[in-house]
Amino acid sequence: NAFVASLALAGLLGLSTGVASAAGEEVQGIKVNKESSNPGDGNSVLMKGNPLPLRGQAIMVGEPLPMAMVTAGNLASVNIAEGNGKVRIISVVPSVDTPVCEAQTHLLSEKDRKLADQVEMVTVSMDLPFAQQRFAKEAKIKNVTFYSDYKTGEFGMNNGLLIEPLHLLARAVFVTEKNNVVGYI
Repeated sequence: NAFVASLALAGLLGLSTGVASAAGEEVQGIKVNKESSNPGDGNSVLMKGNPLPLRGQAIMVGEPLPMAMVTAGNLASVNIAEGNGKVRIISVVPSVDTPVCEAQTHLLSEKDRKLADQVEMVTVSMDLPFAQQRFAKEAKIKNVTFYSDYKTGEFGMNNGLLIEPLHLLARAVFVTEKNNVVGYI
């Protein structure tokens, strides 16, 4: 079914359960994080070997995706918790303009193009919607919906992914089922 396919794709992205933290092996010449940490207050991610604290309520498998207003490409506010009845793969990146985050977004888009017929693929970052649109156009990505958390960081706070000192999101991938319940982190 679509959930199993999306779970497989999330696994193919090279991310294990949790939030990516420490630099690991190289994939296509880019250092990729293979270790994980937990989202939420009291946890941290590593940047260049230095721990940075995460803020917010940790997202949990088996719970509904928390409500958070994000900004779409047309600058409209969207509640990301209002799914469209499809399984969703939600790829969270600090910025599409960094090599690892760009690679993660390309993998989401290109790994199995037929998957987009059954699964909604979403990327959330702190980039301005204009930068996300430019990136998608230059990368020829048409099967991923981009949302920005730049205004308030509400998505980051409500999912425990806000790197507070930098006002960026920690890299993560999670899958929501058709009923918007988190099935994979």
